[in-house]
Amino acid sequence: MSASTMAPPPAAPSPPGRSRLPIVAGACAVVLILLAAAMLLYDHSRRDQIAKGVTIAGVNVGGMSEAAARAKIQRELIAQLNEPVTVHAGKRHWRLSAREAGLAVDAGNMVSQAVSASRRGSIFSRTFRGLFGGSVKHDVPLVVSYSHRAVRGLTAKVRASVNRAPRDATVAPSPSGLNAVPAAAGLAVDNARLGGDIDRALASTGAGRNVAVPVHGVKPAVTTSQLASKYPAYIVVSRSEFRLRFYEHLKLAKTYEIAVGMEGLETPAGLHHIEWEQVDPPWYVPKKAWAGALAGTVVPPGPGDPLKARFMSFEGGAGIHGIDPSEYSSIGHDASHGCIRMRIPDVIALYSKSPVGTPVYII
Repeated sequence: MSASTMAPPPAAPSPPGRSRLPIVAGACAVVLILLAAAMLLYDHSRRDQIAKGVTIAGVNVGGMSEAAARAKIQRELIAQLNEPVTVHAGKRHWRLSAREAGLAVDAGNMVSQAVSASRRGSIFSRTFRGLFGGSVKHDVPLVVSYSHRAVRGLTAKVRASVNRAPRDATVAPSPSGLNAVPAAAGLAVDNARLGGDIDRALASTGAGRNVAVPVHGVKPAVTTSQLASKYPAYIVVSRSEFRLRFYEHLKLAKTYEIAVGMEGLETPAGLHHIEWEQVDPPWYVPKKAWAGALAGTVVPPGPGDPLKARFMSFEGGAGIHGIDPSEYSSIGHDASHGCIRMRIPDVIALYSKSPVGTPVYII
């Protein structure tokens, strides 16, 4: 047989497994595609589903749809936030309603945040979590707005009612002496803290909507123990007794006989203070009818000057001064034109211990 007519040798048969690989690979690809499609469909179906473990301002909305979560928030949260905030101090109380406060809760924003928190992670982690009961630990904070002006208005009302100014210790003069009036502490609202507490209460529920007014004591500037040092000198004049009593650190140190203003020109009653002092003073004659031709003039120290030794002014032209010994007989009478007359040694002694500012109480 010639070479040109020889038949080719038969091909070697393929291994049995290799012929099935394309089929298996294709089947796997189809399964993966189906799984991916199922996963996409499952994830899409839960696009408005809130994951377990998610809360809104402490309210559990896990496993709910957006609509169901909105309803629950309205029912369990917003209804409570619409209750008034109560501020109390002792038996007094004030209320701020949600309407007065302009309170507005953004439920849509909060539910959207809850859904967004539920959609975190990959599609694989979300699917695994949904199928096998996983959870997301996340709390959406309260989204609320209100009028800060309303809060300031409420704190102003509370301050006006609660604040109490401290009372300084002082003295109450009387014919029988000087009586100490004790100090009293004041009370002041801690305004910044109260405003913060009301802010928090507006965004709280239940007992958190009750606010106790925070206060602190205010010390007086002058305490009872400081009175004696505050009043090193004090003069009390009794016109009916024709007596001037001098108190040193609130204790009676000396009593002097005096003359006071005559009828129609009485020595002015009430509390005064020594305004200015002078040694051997001239007489600035008041522009009064009783002064006659001397009215408005100045009489220099000397024989014609009725003011002797010292002058302590306490009411404009009125004052305490010495008189000439020839007029000592007027002591114990209504004899002056409004001033308080004293013997010269007495007025010099009083002057030495009564600086400008010394209280002069005339009864």
